[in-house]
Amino acid sequence: MLDKVLLSFGLDPSHHKIEPFGSGLINYTLKVTGNGEDYILQKINSSVFKSPERIAQNLTLLQAYFKTTHPDYLFVGALPSLKNDLLIKADDNDYYRLFPFVKGSKTINFISKRKEAFEAAIQFGRFTRMLNDFDAEKLNYTLADFHNLQLRFDQFKQAYQNADPELLEQAATEIKQVYDHYNILQSDKQVIADKEIPLRVIHHDTKISNVLFDKDLNGICVIDLDTVMPGYYLSDVGDMMRTYLSPANEEETDLSKIHIREDIFADICKGYMLEMGDILTETEKKYFIFSGKFMIYMQAIRFLTDFLNGDIYYEVKYTGHNLMRAKNQFDLLNKYVRSEERLNQILTQV
Repeated sequence: MLDKVLLSFGLDPSHHKIEPFGSGLINYTLKVTGNGEDYILQKINSSVFKSPERIAQNLTLLQAYFKTTHPDYLFVGALPSLKNDLLIKADDNDYYRLFPFVKGSKTINFISKRKEAFEAAIQFGRFTRMLNDFDAEKLNYTLADFHNLQLRFDQFKQAYQNADPELLEQAATEIKQVYDHYNILQSDKQVIADKEIPLRVIHHDTKISNVLFDKDLNGICVIDLDTVMPGYYLSDVGDMMRTYLSPANEEETDLSKIHIREDIFADICKGYMLEMGDILTETEKKYFIFSGKFMIYMQAIRFLTDFLNGDIYYEVKYTGHNLMRAKNQFDLLNKYVRSEERLNQILTQV
């Protein structure tokens, strides 16, 4: 099957090696090597992305815009097939696309150096800044309501009503925390309803592995653009807060290892503001720290909801895995909230 896909792009399967690549959890990614060239072949997860053609349409629009307005920016877009298609439908009815492999680049999965956070924040900020004059509403929503906190809360309530009593008992502490932090949802509803912040072109998935670095850890560009669509900058900054600040990630079971790295927070602020400081409105700046609460709270709710639903969305490796993930994220949220005064002091110094 993959042989036919490679042939669609003019690559001879007998002269190319295919091996798994990266640590992504959504799409299935492979590295293709042969004839002195390297490529990334990716199968789109159609259970997540119901309309892959929307992704292709978005990337076509964005690539054309960058080519015209920012020709020096490295936009890693999909390569056309021999028939000039960006998506190939294989015999298994799944969709594949091919990308160039950026020579001399690398990705990282965990932030261990301040420079990594600083450079990543620059890259995500630069991406949105360069698209400041692009009409966000021209883009498709590739994942509807992806960061809709009200929807995630409603899904939690539905899961609570239908959950097995034993699961409700196990998750009693986390269920209480959903309501302890309900003010986050109230603030988000007010911001969106009052249209206090503008709609922008947002990446929506700012984990560190979605940045390409050179050998000296200088940022090159952002990748994995499937979730690029209209949204609010809170999503991008908030996801950096959620995934960069703690030395322990969302899979950590020892909650004592979770803490807020203030130096990393400072570097996120410096890097992002370096690119977006003159673009963000005063109201957006006011919600900079709130963005972290917004994203951590939403992810905690999503893990808890999946636990109450019987683990139907996120892959689990042991009984209670999603509940442990929810405990992890609520612990991170509580420590973030307790650090808020200090984080505000840091932000004002940037």
